Amino acid sequence: MVKPKISLVTLGVRNVAASKAFYERLGWACSSDHDEVAFFELDGVVLGLYGWDDLANDAGVATSDGSAFRGHSLAHNEPSPEDVDRVFQEFIDAGASFVKQPESTPWGGYSGYVADLDGHLWEIAFNPFNDWT
Repeated sequence: MVKPKISLVTLGVRNVAASKAFYERLGWACSSDHDEVAFFELDGVVLGLYGWDDLANDAGVATSDGSAFRGHSLAHNEPSPEDVDRVFQEFIDAGASFVKQPESTPWGGYSGYVADLDGHLWEIAFNPFNDWT
């Protein structure tokens, strides 16, 4: 059974620095940022800001037709790559659509993507640098 949780909401943004500054003007503290991504730890969930095209490319979906990519993804983090594989399969077994097979990432994690019945992207991920499980 998949634990009912959302670890991370990632917004695809046109300008990471400008969006980061916007949320900081709201008084939100950036907990971790790099040139290409910023994270804000909220009350019980993390908000990620990532380039629009970069997020679509990470999921392996097109941005040109307007229907494949909606500018956001939800993440369900797990404590290990093996747990990612298990939960990924549970999503598929429940009726989710396969988007991208879980694999090692360039940043040192492990993740894959599925889409729910309405096409909303879910990243199933292991991040060895954060405890968002």
